[in-house]
Amino acid sequence: MPHVEEAIQLPRDFEGFGEAGHDCQWPNGARIAVSFILNYEEGGERSWYDGDNISEPYLWEKGSSGGIKPGGRYLNSEQDFEYGSRVGCWRILRLMKEFGWTMTLWAIAKAMERNPDFAKACVREGHEIGAHGLRWLEFWDYNLEDDKKYIKESWEALHKATGEMPVGFYFGRGTPNTHALVPIVLKEMGQKLLYSSECYNDEVPYWVDLPWEANLPLEEREGMLMVPYNYDCNDGKFHMAPGFMTSAGQSYESYLKSTFDMLYREGGKMMNIPMHSRIVGKAGRAEALRNFMKYISEKPGVWVATRRDIAQHYRERFPYKPGSRAGGT
Repeated sequence: MPHVEEAIQLPRDFEGFGEAGHDCQWPNGARIAVSFILNYEEGGERSWYDGDNISEPYLWEKGSSGGIKPGGRYLNSEQDFEYGSRVGCWRILRLMKEFGWTMTLWAIAKAMERNPDFAKACVREGHEIGAHGLRWLEFWDYNLEDDKKYIKESWEALHKATGEMPVGFYFGRGTPNTHALVPIVLKEMGQKLLYSSECYNDEVPYWVDLPWEANLPLEEREGMLMVPYNYDCNDGKFHMAPGFMTSAGQSYESYLKSTFDMLYREGGKMMNIPMHSRIVGKAGRAEALRNFMKYISEKPGVWVATRRDIAQHYRERFPYKPGSRAGGT
């Protein structure tokens, strides 16, 4: 059972922005902000090569039906991951360049270390390096000190591998304390945290109060900006039940378009398109992704942005105000 440090837990919020909703007032009157996110994990997954006594069984073409036995090496799985770093990541980079857009990478440090040319190209093209961990591993059983050490080493390793110090993060794994420890660790490191994406509970950014700041003077509190992530548009569903086809009976391309259409009509929201090099980087899926990209490129009032840019806009337009989800509106 993982340890839960009660003093730093963020309270649950079942109300959000309620009936009125929230208009993020995107730049230049845009109706929607669209965030493409590449989960770059290939080379950081569990691997016989790295002494894990197993080849990664999760999120590859054959998935749980792939025949991997605990404690065994499986070259098929390893090579599917290698496809992502050899081929898929470059295809996605070319698509972003074709449309003149930038994306955020949820970057695993070890993966970036093992593909330095790709790391350099991402920075050169203006893409954001976000923190996704040292390696793509579960660490739910870490104690507080190990948790803090892992966070610190993740930032340092990503900085060394890419030349960029991340200003946002999404681990997706970790202990119940990891999320709340990040702003503490970064403050100790003298680094700025713009946002967390460790949440799935909204379609717009929002502020949370940090429990350990409760006794500080109001002007010294910083809060934490949340930029929500999602699973429903995630290409990982190709390898999960019910997959794409979706539970709504739609293909990947169709589901992305219908999600965009709803959010675009409502206005003031943001849309996430989570990607993996070894999944949507495959030619057939990449063509569906390109069709979607072309579809939204022909709509007026669409702001495709990194999460760093989304966070900076929100902070400027809705600066933190203790006790307010939307800041000082």
